[in-house]
Amino acid sequence: MAEAEHATGEAGAAAIAGGLGAALAAAGYLADPELLATLEIQELLGRPLLLEGEAGVGKTDLARALAEARGTRLVRLQCHEGLDRSQAVYEWNYQRQLLAIRIREGHEAPEALEEEIFSEAYLLERPLLAAIRAERPVVLLIDEIDRADEEFEAFLLELLGEFQITVPELGTIRARSIPKVIVTSNATRELSDALRRRCLYHWLDFPDLAREAAILRARLPAAGEAFARDVARLVARLRRAELQKVPGIAETLDWAAALLGLGVVRLADSPETVLRTLSCLLKTREDRLRFDRPAVERLLAEVA
Repeated sequence: MAEAEHATGEAGAAAIAGGLGAALAAAGYLADPELLATLEIQELLGRPLLLEGEAGVGKTDLARALAEARGTRLVRLQCHEGLDRSQAVYEWNYQRQLLAIRIREGHEAPEALEEEIFSEAYLLERPLLAAIRAERPVVLLIDEIDRADEEFEAFLLELLGEFQITVPELGTIRARSIPKVIVTSNATRELSDALRRRCLYHWLDFPDLAREAAILRARLPAAGEAFARDVARLVARLRRAELQKVPGIAETLDWAAALLGLGVVRLADSPETVLRTLSCLLKTREDRLRFDRPAVERLLAEVA
């Protein structure tokens, strides 16, 4: 009996992961088995997911694909230094409040007027509040949390732990539906233990050669197998070259699309075109200056 229940449980988990993997693939995102397992756990527990990894590994795109796979809306909060409650959660519609005061002043008791202008009718939703007040569960992306101040990170704990937000004038607003929360970080600073405790965790790395080639073929139907493999190999070699800015998956896709648009079939046959299109991959002056024609020819010989 126990063995049968165990087998049934494993079969159910595989079905969830398999179904989600196929849905993500249909949305243009090829997830590896470890990531699918983490997303499966998130599906079961309803917990936020903290995704850490270098810039360009596909963290933001996962949230987009997850929303598309689930047929729901993506609500995105882009974090930055100085981000505060009025930008992330809510602010009052001051113009409407002032207009209401002018119209009703002298006709209503001050207490009634104050209660009216600090009601939900005068509240402007920002991404976090919009996500928990949605009628249907949305995918909430809190992008690059490491760019925000530690004070804002602390403010997030109520939302991540209890899916509620406290508005001093209104009290606690609890979620109408539980969003699927993806928190991303480029690991530029250490995040608090309190935030990590409230989240599941996954480190997202650059894809291996086979998966990056598969991503290229999925997103660029005109890319042949050999072409996709050559592009993936060359980009992987560049990522090992101690660049100031390592090319991400989006840059790989841009470069491959440019090469295809210029008629390139084999990289080794087109060193001049490869050289002229490196602006898709190398995004600093110092990195670009390192790769002249001889350097590109050596690079192509290494990956051939």
